[in-house]
Amino acid sequence: MKDKTVEVFEKASIPKAVFLNIIPSVISMLMVLVYNLADTFFIGQTKNAYMVAAVSLGTPAFLFFMAIGMLFGIGGTSLISRMLGEKRREDAKHACAFCFWTGTAIGIIGLLAIIIFIDPVAKLVGATPATMEYVKQYLLIVAFGIPFLIIGNMFSSIIRAEGKANLAMFGMILGNLTNIILDPIMILGFGWNVAGAAIATVIGNVFSAVFYIAHFLGKNTILTISPKMYKVSGGIAAGVLSIGIPAALNNLLMSTSNIVVNNLMTKYGDMAVAGLGVSIKVNMVAVMLLIGLGTGIQPLLGYCYGAGNKKRFTGVLKFSLILAIGLSAIMTVICYAGAGPMVSAFLEQKDAYVYGMRFARTLIISAPVLGVLFVMINTIQAMGAALPSLILSISRQGLIYIPVLFTFNALFNKPEMLVIAQPVTDYVASVLSIILAIISFRRLFSNKKTEKN
Repeated sequence: MKDKTVEVFEKASIPKAVFLNIIPSVISMLMVLVYNLADTFFIGQTKNAYMVAAVSLGTPAFLFFMAIGMLFGIGGTSLISRMLGEKRREDAKHACAFCFWTGTAIGIIGLLAIIIFIDPVAKLVGATPATMEYVKQYLLIVAFGIPFLIIGNMFSSIIRAEGKANLAMFGMILGNLTNIILDPIMILGFGWNVAGAAIATVIGNVFSAVFYIAHFLGKNTILTISPKMYKVSGGIAAGVLSIGIPAALNNLLMSTSNIVVNNLMTKYGDMAVAGLGVSIKVNMVAVMLLIGLGTGIQPLLGYCYGAGNKKRFTGVLKFSLILAIGLSAIMTVICYAGAGPMVSAFLEQKDAYVYGMRFARTLIISAPVLGVLFVMINTIQAMGAALPSLILSISRQGLIYIPVLFTFNALFNKPEMLVIAQPVTDYVASVLSIILAIISFRRLFSNKKTEKN
């Protein structure tokens, strides 16, 4: 049937199609941002910088499992949107079921792994004697939400592949809003501190996951999570993993790099670690908005590619790049000017605040190019270009960032130089993403039958 998904992806004007897809995505990312800031903000109200540092140290482990969700979410979205563009709906159903059941199984394994190996994990993320018990407490509780975290992150992307960006947004808002409401109650009202932040996080993840599962169990979807539709063969697993693994690697390497920089920063003290954690969250104001723009257009680009509509694909890409450049410029100014008030909302200790302020203004140097970077990343993923996606993913937070980080650490005995490694990396990665996107576009579209309009 000719449903609204096809109408928007195929027939709507390019500006309308782009905005209908990116607005819910950007709102979802804003909610993720508010949700991430809420834990740190309300923990900050305890006036205990060690607790703030502990939540920051525990975040990379959390990001690791978010990356698993992104593996199946981004990989599934790329494959499903291309299948729908090619009118292969039955295969799209198999892909959706594969993502759900495989991702859930990995989530259960992750839950057990954290519980069994809690001490090594806490040390790995950089816990010091002063923060060790807080970090362990946070990780042990958050572990119970891992399967739901993976499902929520997975389906917040996959639902957009069938044109239901608003539904994807609502599920994200439901979970994040639940967490935000529960944070002050559990952290301050009940006095549960770090444990309260973790419990609120788990409950929020459960709400999002249940909402998405209910959607796929209903009738208002062209996809399914029925175990009967689970299929690995026929290019399903390969199609999801070929794009999903590079996408996940980027997030996994981001988690790894956060662990590395936190460990390197510990030599400057716990206040420096607390300042770094808050500065990263402040910088996420710009990052999450620009990620929302990039991920929002991916299903649209994937559908156009699957349908062989080169003209519409390039039109969407050009329009999105203009938006990305404009939004990047605006967010650079806002985040630089507002760094002080934003950092002070989380940290009152003078030393921690000074670190946070300096680090936040250093990280925002990346903002002018991040919009283009995220659009190019999602363009490559939308075309199913596995190798370029892999190269870009392992380069940004791994092959480029880690060597730059260790080089700066060896050459300069200043904490700011550890922080500036990220902006340096982002500029190099942006140039690389443009080159890889152009190569992928020329190669893949030259091998694909395209429409004239």
